[in-house]
Amino acid sequence: MGFVPLPLVLTLLSAVPPAAAPLPWSDARFRELLVDGTITTMEKACLDPMAAGTKRRKQQLRDRLLAIHPVPASFELTMRNASALLTCGSPEGTALVLNRFIPAHGDERRRWLTLRWQAAAAALDHPQAALALRRLVDGNVAALDQITLTGSRNGLDTLAEHEASRGRSQAAAFVLLQGDLQGAAGARRRGQAAEWLAATDPEQADQLLEVALDKAASEQAWGLAMDLLQLQLRLQLAAGGDGERPRLRLERLAARLDDAYTLLQLNPETNAPPSLRSPRESGGHAAVGEPTTAPSL
Repeated sequence: MGFVPLPLVLTLLSAVPPAAAPLPWSDARFRELLVDGTITTMEKACLDPMAAGTKRRKQQLRDRLLAIHPVPASFELTMRNASALLTCGSPEGTALVLNRFIPAHGDERRRWLTLRWQAAAAALDHPQAALALRRLVDGNVAALDQITLTGSRNGLDTLAEHEASRGRSQAAAFVLLQGDLQGAAGARRRGQAAEWLAATDPEQADQLLEVALDKAASEQAWGLAMDLLQLQLRLQLAAGGDGERPRLRLERLAARLDDAYTLLQLNPETNAPPSLRSPRESGGHAAVGEPTTAPSL
């Protein structure tokens, strides 16, 4: 079989008509969907810009999904209806549909509360989101540390974030401290709890940071240790202190890790070194491997 000449190939390709671009749904087709559509077909239409490419059409789909089963016949029907409303951008509608059905204990309740949390989180309704997560574990907050939510989010960390977002910083810190505090991850949690507690209990916040620093050092997580020392310095200065101790420790660790960027931040009056680098660049503290001798904090 011989080769086809390139000019002939180009000619044949140019003769192929381009695929027709999809057209928006006609008003008649859309009205038919609203009358005869199922939860599944309307949910798909919500995601199709040809079907629901305008705010008006999308709102019509939401209204229809909210009204299609005013008295749900089963748990599964309720969940499909509520989930479709969430897909269609109506977390408030999701909550309304869920409230029409009281789930049984066990798996039904778990699924119901998880979707209730998703809807509240999407609506930025932090009080309801926090309540759903607490109910999910019957108030046993520590159990949330073993639960992975949508998007690979840790349940305990997520509850703490909701509490902080609603202005309950002390409650947020308390939630974090109920979880696993081992290793570098635990040190990071202590640091976050300290930041949330600093305004109301600076002494406890500083104690948490000291423990977190010890954990970071034992794990040789020097990048984390730098972050914790910077946080400690910032919090002490905000509380009216001089921040001398964390500053000295930060300078010592930055010098040991050859972190010229942090040293310049701490001493801006000095001249910039010729090879100044960010801590996130190669050679910065965020990229430092395990040193042969452990820096002291």
